[in-house]
Amino acid sequence: MLWGRDDDRAAAGAVLDRARAGHSAVLVIRGDPGIGKSSLLDDAAGGAAGTMVLRCAGVETEAEVPFASLHQLLAPALTSSSQLPDVQAAALRGALGLGPAAGGDQLLVGAAVLTLLAELAEERPVLCLVDDAQWLDGSSAQALRFVARRLQAESVAMLFAARDEFAPEGLPEHRLAGLDPETADALLRHIRPDLPPRIRVRLVRDSAGNPLALRELPRGAPPFVPALLPRRIQEAFAARIDRLPPDGRAMLLIAAASPDEGLGVVLRAAELLGVAPSGLGAAEEAGLVTVAAGRIAFTHPLLRAAAYQQTTFDRRLAVHRTLAQTLPADDDRRAWHLAAAATGPDEEAALALERAAERALGRKGYPAAAAALQRSAELTAAPGERTRRLVAAAVAANDAGQPDLTRRFLASCDPVDDDPVLTARVCELRARLAFDEGSAASAHDLLVAGSAALAPVDRRAAGLLLVDAARNAWQLSDPPRVREAARRLDDLGLRPSDGLDPAVAAVTAAARLLLEGPAAGVPAMRALTSTRTGPPNLRLNAAFVAGLVGDFEAGRAISQGVADESRAEGSIGWLPLAHVTLAASELYLGRFRDAVATATEGLRLAADTGQPNRAGYLEGILAWIAAASGSADRCAELAGRCHDRYAGNHIANGLAWAEWALALLDLGQGRPAEASDRLEAALAGPVRHQIQAVYSAPDQVEAAVRIGAFDRAEAACARFADWAAAARLDWSDAVAHRCHALLEPSWPDANRHFEAAVALGGHPWEAARTHLAFGERLRRERRKTEARAQLRTAAEIFDRLGAVPWAERARAELRAAGAAAAQPSSSLAATLSPQELQIVRLVAGGLTNREIGAQLFLSPKTISYHLYRAFPKLGVASRTQLARLDLSG
Repeated sequence: MLWGRDDDRAAAGAVLDRARAGHSAVLVIRGDPGIGKSSLLDDAAGGAAGTMVLRCAGVETEAEVPFASLHQLLAPALTSSSQLPDVQAAALRGALGLGPAAGGDQLLVGAAVLTLLAELAEERPVLCLVDDAQWLDGSSAQALRFVARRLQAESVAMLFAARDEFAPEGLPEHRLAGLDPETADALLRHIRPDLPPRIRVRLVRDSAGNPLALRELPRGAPPFVPALLPRRIQEAFAARIDRLPPDGRAMLLIAAASPDEGLGVVLRAAELLGVAPSGLGAAEEAGLVTVAAGRIAFTHPLLRAAAYQQTTFDRRLAVHRTLAQTLPADDDRRAWHLAAAATGPDEEAALALERAAERALGRKGYPAAAAALQRSAELTAAPGERTRRLVAAAVAANDAGQPDLTRRFLASCDPVDDDPVLTARVCELRARLAFDEGSAASAHDLLVAGSAALAPVDRRAAGLLLVDAARNAWQLSDPPRVREAARRLDDLGLRPSDGLDPAVAAVTAAARLLLEGPAAGVPAMRALTSTRTGPPNLRLNAAFVAGLVGDFEAGRAISQGVADESRAEGSIGWLPLAHVTLAASELYLGRFRDAVATATEGLRLAADTGQPNRAGYLEGILAWIAAASGSADRCAELAGRCHDRYAGNHIANGLAWAEWALALLDLGQGRPAEASDRLEAALAGPVRHQIQAVYSAPDQVEAAVRIGAFDRAEAACARFADWAAAARLDWSDAVAHRCHALLEPSWPDANRHFEAAVALGGHPWEAARTHLAFGERLRRERRKTEARAQLRTAAEIFDRLGAVPWAERARAELRAAGAAAAQPSSSLAATLSPQELQIVRLVAGGLTNREIGAQLFLSPKTISYHLYRAFPKLGVASRTQLARLDLSG
C-alpha cells in the first residue's frame, strides 16, 4: 500500500496508459533516498496486467561494468535479438558479452535496444522500470537515454527512478516530495500503534515525511539524535544488522561486497572465510535480504551500504581478496575485487584492470574502460606507465562524452615530453576539450603542438593533426593560423604514399585564398572534390572544400557516401558532421526540404553524440531556409541560438549562416535597407573570411541597388565576380551576370547579362531569383509580355521551394504586368513534415520499415506511425503507390 501518493501514482500510470494506447512515454521519477521511488515502480509493475515488464536497478559497484544494467533489463527478452538488423544484433550481442566485440559506435547499441523493445511491443505493451538510475553504468545509461529520447509510437513505457545525481538530459521529470504531516502521522500509527504521541510528533517532524525514515527509525532501540536523514536511516539499518549472529553479519558483508556475483560466488567466498551459510538464512528471516533465482538482493540499497560500512577496514579487504579468488582470471569483477583489496601500488590489480578496460573497449563500453584505466593508473608505481594508463583513461572518457573526467585525468598526468606519441595524444585530447569549450584558437595551437611532437616518428599522423588544425582556424576566420598550418604541412615533406596530397593541397590553397584571393586558391582546392575513398574525416574535409569551391553536387555525393557508410557500419559519431556538409549541399542545390530533414536529424544526432559545436552550423542552415520560406519567428529563434553559440565558442560558421539568414529575411520581407546594413556589418567581423561572405554577395547587390547604395552594390558584385571567375561554374557565372545586370543602368547591357544568366541556368533558388529580377526589369522597361513569362517561371520555382514571400513578390509583379497571378502551387513533398518526407522517399525506394528504422535510428513502429500520417496527405493507400508519386521538393 502506498500512502499519500495518489498524484504520483497518476503521473506514473499516465505513462503506462499511453503505451497501452499505442504510443510511448517516458518519465524520470526523482527524489531523495527513501522517499518512495522504488515503491512507486513496484506499484506501476503491480498495475501492469497484460504488459511485458522489464526491470533493472543500478548498483553502485557495477558502475564500472559496461552494459551490466542493460543486460539485467533485457535478460528476459534476449531470445528476440535474432530478429534485429545484422549490424544492430551484432552490436547488442557484443555489448552484452553474448558474442564477439562488434564494430560501430556505442550508440548503435541504443539503436538495437530501441528496435528490440519495439519488436517486443508488437505483441503487447512493454513497461521498462529502471531503478536507482544514478548508479547505472555509463554505457547502459547512455543507451537507455538514447532509447528514451527516440520513443514515439512503439507502445513502450519507461519509468526511471533516480536520485538527483542522475542527469535526465531533457527527459520529462516528476519529483517525489515527502508525505504531508497528516499522512506521515497515519503511516506511523499503522506501523507502530504503540508509539507515544510525543515521539510520533518528533518522528513526523524530523523525518520530513520520508517514508523509509518513518518505517525504519522507530526500529532503533535508543532514541535517535538530530542528524542528516540519510545517516539516520543508515543508523537505523545498522541497529537491525547488529541484532544478527556473527555469521549473519559476515554473510551480509560478503553479499554487500559482491552485489552482482550471484549466490554461488558468495557461498564459495563464505566457505573460504569460514563463514557458515546459515548466516544467510538469519539475514533473510530478519527481512534484510531476499534469496531467489540464484541471487541475493538487499531489501533496500541503504541496507547494503550499512552492511558494508558496519565492519572493519581489514575485514572488507579480506572479503574482496577472497572474492577475487573465486572468479576466473578474465572476469572483470575479479579485477575490481583485486583493486578493492589493494592498499598501495599493486601491478597485478593494475594489469587486471587494464585488461578489463580492453574488454570494455571492445564492447564500446567507454565509461567502464575509463573507470578501469583510472583505477589501474592509481595502482601503478612506475611514473611512465601510470601516465600511459591515465592518458588511455582520458581517451576512453572523451569517447564516452565525459569532458570533465577527461580534463581531470589529463591534469593528473606526469610530463610526457620524452614520449612523442603520448605528447601528441595529450595535445589532441586537450584540443578536443578546448574546441568543445569554445576555444577553437587554443584547439588549433594544441593540434599544432601535437603535430610538432609527432612529426619525427609519424609524419602522416602529424599531417592529419595539421589538417584538423587548419579546419579549426578556418572556422575561426583566422587567416594567420590557416597559413601557419599550411607552412607546417609543407615543412613535413609528406610523400604521395602518405595519402594526404589532396588534403594538403586544400589547406595550402585555402591559405592562398585568404592571402591572395580566389584566383590563387579556388582552382587548387577543386582537386579535392574528386575524393570518394579514404577515412571519413578526409572525405568530409573534401565535402567541406566542395562547398567552398561551389561544387555542391560533389559535396552532396561525398557527404551522402560517408553518411550511408556510417549507418551501415554503425559509426554514429561521424554522422553529425556528415549531416552538416550534406545539409549545406542540399540547400545550395535548392533541395530545401531535404536540407531541413537532414539538418533536423543532424541536430538530434549531435545531441545524442555530444557534439554541440555541430549544432550551430545546422541551426544556421535551418535559419536560412526559414528566412527563405518567410517563417520570421522561426528564423529569429534559430539565428538567436547561433549567436548564443558563437558567443561561447567563437566558431564563425554558424554566425555567418545566422547573419545571412536574417539579411535574407529582411530582403524577402521588403526591408532592403536593413538587409544591406546587416550584411555590411557582418563583413566587418569574422564572417568576411567565411564562404557565406561570397554566397551572400548577390543578396547584398540586390539590397544595395534597391536603396540606391551603388558603391556597396559594386563592391559586393566584384567580390562575387572574382570568386565566380576562379570557380568557372555555370551556376556562379549565371549569378555573376545577374549581379551585373542589376547594376547596369543601360537596358541593352542589362538585357544582355540577364539573357546570359537565363541561358546558363543554375540551381533552382538562384535560377528563380534570376527570373524574378529579369521579369521586374522587363516590366519597368514596359516589356510586359516578356516580363510575364519570366515572372511565372519564378513564381512556379519559388512555390516548389516553399519560398512564400518570394513567390508572392513574383505574383505581385505579375499582376502589375497585367496578368492574373496564378494560384500558389505546391509539390506533394510540401505537405509532409521533414521526417515524413525522408521516410516516404525511402519507402518509395523499396526499403522496409525495419531497414528504414535501422538507417534513421528509429523503431519500425515509429516508421509505421509516420507512414500512417503521411499516406492521407499524399492521397495513397499503399506503399506501392508511393513509387509512382513525384516526391521531389
